[in-house]
Amino acid sequence: MTALTEFATMYRERETLSLRTRLLFTFGAVAALHLAAVVLLLVGSAGGAQPLALGLLITAYVAGIKHSYDWDHIAAIDNSTRKFVAQHKDPVSVGFAFSLGHSSVVILAGLLVVAGATLIGQFMEDGTTGNKVLGLIGSGVSGLFLLAMGLFNGSAFVRATSVYRQVRRGSEARPEDLEAKGFVARLLAKPLSKVERPRNIYVIGFLFGLGFDTATTIGLLVITTTASLAGVSPLALMALPLAFTAAMTLCDSVNGVAMMKMYKSAIHNPRRKLGFNAVITGISAVSALFIALITLGGFVNAAFELEDPLTTWLGSIDLGDAGLILVGLFVLVWAVSAVRGRVTRPATPN
Repeated sequence: MTALTEFATMYRERETLSLRTRLLFTFGAVAALHLAAVVLLLVGSAGGAQPLALGLLITAYVAGIKHSYDWDHIAAIDNSTRKFVAQHKDPVSVGFAFSLGHSSVVILAGLLVVAGATLIGQFMEDGTTGNKVLGLIGSGVSGLFLLAMGLFNGSAFVRATSVYRQVRRGSEARPEDLEAKGFVARLLAKPLSKVERPRNIYVIGFLFGLGFDTATTIGLLVITTTASLAGVSPLALMALPLAFTAAMTLCDSVNGVAMMKMYKSAIHNPRRKLGFNAVITGISAVSALFIALITLGGFVNAAFELEDPLTTWLGSIDLGDAGLILVGLFVLVWAVSAVRGRVTRPATPN
């Protein structure tokens, strides 16, 4: 009980912990998910050799990695991280919280599959009421959230660009000049006020995941259903959504921490990193607004059963692999900034 009490106290006071300690907690939780998936597989396969279960576990893990690079994941985590860093916070767990919320839907669905519930099939099958309702909730929430974050970071981009031009003309740059201010920031202050801590992103991730419309999510549940019919034990079956969750939380956590370090370098070194901050913030804003447009277009098309070419096309766009392009852009900008920083750094006297 003493250990649990100390842990609970540490959790309540987590914002006072060092950055390194919070990183250890975050990636410790990711490691625990990996361990839980392996233990469930081993215990579930103890009654006999089940190479099928191991193969399915690897498939589920790879699916989790792939799903973490969906563009909406990258855009949501990146834009949220940008907001927290601008508020001078160290949001080490944004990626973990979003991914855990998103994969909680998959774990709950997996539990229903293992329990033999036929209800989950109604949510997976296109055209059913359950599938449509959950799809509208997921796309509506994700579209509106990304729209708000895109406008918020767009405001920060406009400000950063203006400050960059002033600095080029000889003005001094201040850290507060990189924060989102002005009409748009004030307009969005109240809607975004509920997203005060990285843990609030869990709810956003959960709502994002309610739409059973991604190939990896549906594929995982189909695999779980098929394995159940093939006689794989329930414990081994539950290892599949846990493996999916472990992979996704690992990749999203790494992505969130990388974005935090990028943005912190811009905030803490405003003069040398001003151009880098403007470019990164611009990419974040454009990507969020782009995904919001596509998502809300598909939402309107599905909600009102429209047949016009524009919303029909928007609703049919698959952005599953496009997140890798966004990650590549961030890495490229960071690499160029790092190289330019080394080139322009004055030589130290002997």
